[in-house]
Amino acid sequence: MIEWMLNLMNQMGYLGIFLLMILENLFPPIPSELIMPSAGFAASPEQGQLNIFGVVLAGALGSVVGTLPLYYIGKVFGEERATAWADRYGKWLTVSGEDIRKADDWFDQHGTKAVLFGRMVPGIRSLLSLPAGVSGMPLPKFLLYSFLGSGIWAGLLAAAGYFLGENYDRVEQYVGPASKIILGALALWFVWWIIKRRRERAQGS
Repeated sequence: MIEWMLNLMNQMGYLGIFLLMILENLFPPIPSELIMPSAGFAASPEQGQLNIFGVVLAGALGSVVGTLPLYYIGKVFGEERATAWADRYGKWLTVSGEDIRKADDWFDQHGTKAVLFGRMVPGIRSLLSLPAGVSGMPLPKFLLYSFLGSGIWAGLLAAAGYFLGENYDRVEQYVGPASKIILGALALWFVWWIIKRRRERAQGS
C-alpha cells in the first residue's frame, strides 16, 4: 500500500495527496497515518519533490472534502427521521427518540469543539460528520472547523514524516495501534451503555 501511495503522489503530486485523503475518510483501511507522513517525506530535503506547506494544504482540503458524504447523509436523515427511527427500531439498542433529541441538543452546544478536536482523533475523525449533519450544523461552520482540525492533524503528520525522513513509517506504527485502541474502547463503552440501559429498564418495569 505504501508503494502505491508513493507512486500516486510521485505521479500526481498535491492532487494525489488530495485524492488519497478523500479516500481515507471513506475507506478507513487507507489511514492518514500512512498518507501524510509519506507526503511529508516527499517534501523533505532528502526528496525535495514537494513543498511541505502545499502538502499540508492538499491533505487538509482532501480530508474536508472526504467528510462531506457522511455529513450529507446525516443532513438528509435529519433529527426527525433519526428520532422516529429510534422510537420504532431502537429498542434492541435501548436507544429512544428522547436520547436522539438529547444528543442533538448536546451537539448543538458543543458541536464546533467536537468537530475541531475530533478531526485530530484517529478512529473517529470521519464518524463525527454524521452527527454534525443530523444536528443540522450549518455547512460553512462545519467546513471551517473541519478544515482547522484537519489542518492541524495533517500538519502534525506531515511534519513527522518531514523530520523523520526515511523512517516516516514509524508514525503509523505508533498512531495506527492508537486508533484501534480508541475504536475498541468506544465499542466496549457502547456495549456497557446498552447493558446498563437494559438493567435500568428491567428495574423500572
